[in-house]
Amino acid sequence: MEPEVLREKVIEVLHQIYDPEIPVDIYELGLIYEVKVLPINNVQIVMTLTAPSCPAAQELPIEVDQKVRAIEGVNDVHVSVVWNPPWDKSMMSEAAQLTLGFL
Repeated sequence: MEPEVLREKVIEVLHQIYDPEIPVDIYELGLIYEVKVLPINNVQIVMTLTAPSCPAAQELPIEVDQKVRAIEGVNDVHVSVVWNPPWDKSMMSEAAQLTLGFL
């Protein structure tokens, strides 16, 4: 599978993962900083959380790993959680801001 096609499939799956406290998917929330498809279809995801004390801090990265790993053609997955740059509301898509009443 072409890396760009696989990347799009990964992003589709990320749109199906929600922060349990916010009715918006993690991709639209701006929690995903990077999605890379490396040689032999290894997927690298760099993400953050809304705050270090986020109740989903333990669950979301595991859910991302499991759901991306389940995509046909994915060989391996590495999810990194970073705190720089720190997440803020400006990282949300317009759709997410509208859903949450920020626009």
